[in-house]
Amino acid sequence: MTDLAKYRNIGIFAHVDAGKTTTTERILSLTGKIHKIGEVHDGEATTDFMDQEAERGITIQSAAVSAFWKDHRFNIIDTPGHVDFTVEVYRSLKVLDGGVGVFCGSGGVEPQSETNWRYANDSEVARVIFVNKLDRIGADFKRVVAQVENVLGAHPLVMVLPIGREDDFKGVVDLLTRKAWIWDGTDDPTNFKIEDVPADMADDVEEWREKLIETAVEQDDDLMEQYLEGNEPALEDIKRCIRKGTIALDFFPTYCGSAFKNKGLQLLLDAVVDYLPCPTEVEPQPEVDLEGTETGELAIVDPDRPLRALAFKIMDDRFGALTFLRVYSGRLNKGDTVLNTFTGKTERIGRIVEMSADDRIELDSAQAGDIVAVLGMKNVQTGHTLADPKNPATLEPMVFPDPVISIAVTPKDKGASEKMGIAIGKMIAEDPSFYVETDEDSGETILKGMGELHLDIKIDILKRTHGVEVEVGAPQVAYRESITQEVTDSYTHKKQSGGSGQYGKIDYMVAPAETGEGFQFESKVTGGNVPREFWPAVEKGFRMSMDKGVLAGYPCEDVKVTLLDGAFHAVDSSAIAFEIAAKGAYRQTMPKAGAQIMEPIMAVDVFTPDDHVGDVIGDLNRRRGMIKSQDAGATGVRIKADVPLSEMFGYIGDLRTFTSGRGQFSMEFNHYSPCPRNVADDVIAAAKEREAKK
Repeated sequence: MTDLAKYRNIGIFAHVDAGKTTTTERILSLTGKIHKIGEVHDGEATTDFMDQEAERGITIQSAAVSAFWKDHRFNIIDTPGHVDFTVEVYRSLKVLDGGVGVFCGSGGVEPQSETNWRYANDSEVARVIFVNKLDRIGADFKRVVAQVENVLGAHPLVMVLPIGREDDFKGVVDLLTRKAWIWDGTDDPTNFKIEDVPADMADDVEEWREKLIETAVEQDDDLMEQYLEGNEPALEDIKRCIRKGTIALDFFPTYCGSAFKNKGLQLLLDAVVDYLPCPTEVEPQPEVDLEGTETGELAIVDPDRPLRALAFKIMDDRFGALTFLRVYSGRLNKGDTVLNTFTGKTERIGRIVEMSADDRIELDSAQAGDIVAVLGMKNVQTGHTLADPKNPATLEPMVFPDPVISIAVTPKDKGASEKMGIAIGKMIAEDPSFYVETDEDSGETILKGMGELHLDIKIDILKRTHGVEVEVGAPQVAYRESITQEVTDSYTHKKQSGGSGQYGKIDYMVAPAETGEGFQFESKVTGGNVPREFWPAVEKGFRMSMDKGVLAGYPCEDVKVTLLDGAFHAVDSSAIAFEIAAKGAYRQTMPKAGAQIMEPIMAVDVFTPDDHVGDVIGDLNRRRGMIKSQDAGATGVRIKADVPLSEMFGYIGDLRTFTSGRGQFSMEFNHYSPCPRNVADDVIAAAKEREAKK
């Protein structure tokens, strides 16, 4: 099938436990892709095929599956909800054309829903909304719709109304057709009847239907005029308007049901076909050159144009390394040679497979609009572009956040050491937010990640998937250093030891830069006192020194160095002499510039039942937290606070103790902030102790 109008590349995303994976399972069942439905709570979901996913009942990796509904091909990606794995959501959204945002009928818009919604807005992905779990106690469709408006600032376009609530939830009314879909109690999704609207809902249905049509016809002036004159447009015209507004992100068609009880999913699938864009209806990806500058060219979705494919995920499984590709333009055939524009090297396409979670179907080729996996790629990593060697171009690469937490691991014996190196190499290729480095002095391997759960699962994968036994150190916070004062200084590097010497003198100013600017360098030298060819060497010397701060050896950030003047020697000056001068200048001046330790501050979002709010707030205050807001909901209170990461280790255990196991929280990195003096002293003392041990 090559009709791109019948392709839908969609992602399913939401907060942890809102029912994304269950919704995906039901979609696969309805589309005939699987026959036995696997349950998340039994650890048997098709798309949760890692041991760690099955045990914890959460999705860690985004899994890709293909399915068909009413002659349309769906490429579906089920993404994780947990905040430590948002990089999976981010990179999936990057390659999708549309999405289904799943919200819990009783929990409503939860913390991670906001992060994922923000990512989807940044990626300009059209979405439909599915309010799930309407059979749950406390579920309220209209309350969730109001939260989508108020919390997310989005415009939900209500397309259906639920019939009954909680235990009595039995179906939905389709507002466009004024028909009630009622499922029997057998939990078979195909056992339903289409009836007239229940009499007690007639007024409600007319009121919401009017709102729906009024919003839709705003997309077409002629239809709007007709409607104002009292003529209701034809159903096809209304649907066309809804599609136009959905693709333009003006509103989000909103459905409801219970995925677990198999109610309401057919209408959701129809909405994906009717309202979400096909690959040709999405803004084409801009092409950039190898320096990252936009060329003005676009990767238009067309099989007859030169090949452009983005590697958005690497996965290692029992068959070897799989590289997931979204083909934006051109064709990809088995045996083709393609260019990786990041490495400048060519790769041969071995086997192309279509994924059904961890099953695969062999393909001979793929074309623009497809999402496929390729086996046997050697040097392709997440974010790399594969292009036609005769007509190369790069797609905009992905940017990943820096890690904020690290732990030291050491293999238990020599045999484990080699295995650990190979295993970690595979894990880095799979997850761009996971970093590894070796401490040169102690020889320890340092793993860095996005949170405690992230690293916990990495250790688990090392032990079970790769069979590497390791000893794990205590978690370490990724502190930074910065300065508070402006200092003007001078430094001379002079070395005479017979033969040609080294000479470089620099006058410079060191000053704090704006938060988030990193390292800035500027030269104001006039008159050739420091020849222009030595400026890059001065910049390099300072930049390299920034990796190690003067207080505790943490990287130094947000510093601006201005080269003011200096002197050189016609024979003895060289680039290396000026680089050494800059390194000496850094060591000399930074302690004078009010150096300080900066700590990562996390945006923490806590949900607690009403009767434990005081305990939770008191505890966050003890952890040096700044309470930002409290919002009362139907089932509890959400508290937002900024808290230093160093105070959040083991928080989930304490929260569960306060709230009798009912509290939940999520956190993500927000910003760096200066440490209080007593904390900074402890950090510096710990750093000196580590140095002394080495």
